[in-house]
Amino acid sequence: MATSRIAESVGRVLGDRYRLTRPLGMGASAHVYVAEDVTLRRRVAIKVLHPALAADEGFLRRFRAEAQVVASLRHPNILTVYDWGEDGGSPYLVMELLEGGSLRALLDRGVLMSPQQAAVVGADAARALDYAHRRGLVHRDIKPANLIFDEEGRVTVADFGLARALAEATWTEPAGAVVGTARYAAPEQVRGEKLDSRADVYSLALLLVEATTGTVPFASDTTLGTLMGRLERPLEVPEAAGPLGPALEAAGTVDPSSRLDAAAFAHALDRIASKLPVPAPLPLFGPMHTGRVERDVVSPTEFPGRPRLFDVEQVESDDLALSFPSRTQPIEGRGQRAATTADWDGPEPASPLEARPARPDDSRPAAVRPGRRRRLLALVVAAILLLGGGGAAAVAVVATGVFVPSYAVPRLIGDTESAAQAALRPLHLHLQVGSSHYAGQEAGTVIAQSPGSGRLKRGRSVSVVLSRGPQPVPVPDDLAGLTQAAAVSVLQTLGLKLGSVGHGFSTTVPAGDVISSSPDQGTLLPGLAVSITLSLGPPTVAVPALGPAGSASFGAAKAALAAVNLAAAEVVQWSDTVPKGHVMGTVPPSGTTVKAGSQVTIEISKGPHLVPVPSVAGDSVNAADAVLTALGFTVSGVTGNPASTVIGTDPQSGTPLHFNAPVQIITG
Repeated sequence: MATSRIAESVGRVLGDRYRLTRPLGMGASAHVYVAEDVTLRRRVAIKVLHPALAADEGFLRRFRAEAQVVASLRHPNILTVYDWGEDGGSPYLVMELLEGGSLRALLDRGVLMSPQQAAVVGADAARALDYAHRRGLVHRDIKPANLIFDEEGRVTVADFGLARALAEATWTEPAGAVVGTARYAAPEQVRGEKLDSRADVYSLALLLVEATTGTVPFASDTTLGTLMGRLERPLEVPEAAGPLGPALEAAGTVDPSSRLDAAAFAHALDRIASKLPVPAPLPLFGPMHTGRVERDVVSPTEFPGRPRLFDVEQVESDDLALSFPSRTQPIEGRGQRAATTADWDGPEPASPLEARPARPDDSRPAAVRPGRRRRLLALVVAAILLLGGGGAAAVAVVATGVFVPSYAVPRLIGDTESAAQAALRPLHLHLQVGSSHYAGQEAGTVIAQSPGSGRLKRGRSVSVVLSRGPQPVPVPDDLAGLTQAAAVSVLQTLGLKLGSVGHGFSTTVPAGDVISSSPDQGTLLPGLAVSITLSLGPPTVAVPALGPAGSASFGAAKAALAAVNLAAAEVVQWSDTVPKGHVMGTVPPSGTTVKAGSQVTIEISKGPHLVPVPSVAGDSVNAADAVLTALGFTVSGVTGNPASTVIGTDPQSGTPLHFNAPVQIITG
């Protein structure tokens, strides 16, 4: 099983030049060590990236290019890069050593900045960004872990170029995920647009809001919710940020074109700082002040279940300060010297980090094994003291536990709780279960221990942290209306996968879109499936028969169509055969198959079309013919001389006739 054994790399020499002396920090993609440059005899920081990155040509190409560019940057607020290389399949960067800790360490301990402190720190960081931006370099991953302080509290921006290089290492992120930390991503980064320098300014503004108020703007329970929250809404700065509010809001606009650039942001923060009292010094929480290995914490909105470059084993200070038997406890007695280091016959490591558990296959004879030898030594010393009259001192020696046997601490990472207890029982050590955390390992598995190595005396305890299993993720409840591809993308972002795909008719959801999903609420473990139902569009129905022409009214016809989910439209027409107000027919006709919800036209009779014969007396035959024809009559002939004046018609004028009825013209 692969685990992040950060302490085990101590002593390793990279590039035949840099000897790793102690761990400094750890994150998702790299471990950071204090190292000695054996050529120049100076201490440096080494960021060792995951060995798997060495096999990624896209990453290596970008890493080399970015490392050369970043190494050329010379600014008091940008972490200096001295060197870079690859050793044993592990790419690494050599940087200046700063041990004041990061802003992340400050926030993790509940320490917030005053507006004065945030203005000074923010202005320095913005000047560093402006310097890099003017040289064509965008950071892309501004977050608290990348703002690092030196021992005097001066802030520097770290990891320039690394985010862009990691973006080309396609295996480090799930498909479609946004590069960088979701909590501090700019809106244009969420939309997948091309980034410019103003994306860094937006991230810095969010970071300063968190540093002064303890609240991360737009933070949600899910990565998707966190990212989507900022797409349309500008940054709203809480009142706790005080006079920083206007500058932070100007740096947090949704539209990059209206956002402050880094130079303007630095200027605005400098003006605010000049009007405020001198800030108090920042408390430092780096490894040199706390004795702890600093870690880049996982964002609460990070993609659950995403692949990690290192697993979750945590290196605590107890792992580094290994327990050894006391070497200087005095033993007073007549003519006897005090017990010293020579009285303890355990191994003498060069440093605590170089200590290793005793091998279980120790093949030394039982007579010279440390445990047996210590017991013999205890008996001899006690006998000498007793014979010499030092009975009280002998009792004191036994009571102090100087000669209580100690045992090598076994490695328990990856064991179940019961297996860990079984491993400690023969060594007369106890298991102490502390907290539990969500992790990729099965629930109940040991994911961290303290101490992690060295030796413990009989009866002491080894503290362990147990896995609670993978962290459940919220099930999306808003997949309805999305295309299948969009639904799959949402599920993948949350660490879930697509289950079965069903189909059904819908009059409201277009064909091909999601009608529903199951489950659609609650939580699931990463990797579990969500099933969806896709729309086939509306079902088809036949236009119902409405009976013989003239047998139904419009109301009855409309009700018959509604019963099969069809809409009705009315059209009125003349009819000599169907009574007025009755249905003549439908368009399309009955029996035709149409989609549910479609509209059917109902033709309603206006009754017969009757027109009175006009009076054309006194007109010429041609003029009378034109008048009658225009009204829809048919001139059947002329009675009398066609050249004479018209004196009447047959039927006579005023008689109502059907449209197109024949009329005879009569002349005098």
